Amino acid sequence: MTTTTQFGSQGWTPERLGSLQGKTYVITGANTGAGFEATRSLLTKGAKVVMMNRNAEKSAAAIETLKQEFGNDADVNFVRLDLAVLDSVRHAASELLDTVPQIDALICNAAIAQVAKQELTVDGFESQLGVNHFGHFLLCGLLFDRIERSRGRIVVVGSNAYKMGLKKIQFEDLNFDQNYTAWNAYAQSKLAQMMFAYELQRRVKAAGKHVQVRVCHPGASRTNLLNDTASLPMKLLWKLTSPFIAQSAEKGSWPEVMCATEESLKPQALYGPTKRAETVGPIGECPLEPLALNQEAATQLWSLSERNYAVSA
Repeated sequence: MTTTTQFGSQGWTPERLGSLQGKTYVITGANTGAGFEATRSLLTKGAKVVMMNRNAEKSAAAIETLKQEFGNDADVNFVRLDLAVLDSVRHAASELLDTVPQIDALICNAAIAQVAKQELTVDGFESQLGVNHFGHFLLCGLLFDRIERSRGRIVVVGSNAYKMGLKKIQFEDLNFDQNYTAWNAYAQSKLAQMMFAYELQRRVKAAGKHVQVRVCHPGASRTNLLNDTASLPMKLLWKLTSPFIAQSAEKGSWPEVMCATEESLKPQALYGPTKRAETVGPIGECPLEPLALNQEAATQLWSLSERNYAVSA
């Protein structure tokens, strides 16, 4: 069952956005794809956007494109961040805290997917889990107090892959040393992100903190997510099928923009496209599988995540 009635039959669209003057949004992975389109939507309403990207050259080109569209006064800049390197996360967070006094929302948009062969980060994590979960886990922790000061939000961009693959966190072999597959490792990384988000919701509520945590997914969107990491057959398959089964990157960005700005959203919910197995269509509340709300696994994952970034410090 899907729920779109909250926003009508057309679902949520950026037409609901009011003025965002005075607001600051931080987006990981914002120089292309959904992150870039989210940046455009927010700039359209007068917000300030800080991109946190790995590639400085591509970031400069993206900013130039945005300034051509919105004018040289467009308030968009860049902090270098490599989520695969925890020292880079620490350095980027420090730079951000030194230069950005207010964070109204941190949008955890960056991801890698379908890495063809097992790769480990410099900190020893399977690359998809390292980038998608551990890097964002550390970044959220380092920026949390600044976000709370603004009574802001943390938006975690998950994926329908969370309910596919092994449908669990493989604590006994997180890196898939025994039997690596690109799909199972990706599915685990997105489940980990979502488990973290819902556990963070619980901890924020228990501590009486003032940060909203929202979870969304982009559905099937035509982005370059697979270009750098997927196997050649997977790239070819996506190139052939995406024009028919996927929506634009712009529409893929709408759930994260909604979760960063909309006032009427619920905790312990998942927002995204609601049609054709939640791959496209109006943006609203989607079914949420109970496995994402498994508190025992989430607590274990949280403890493991804290230990991992502490050991690497």
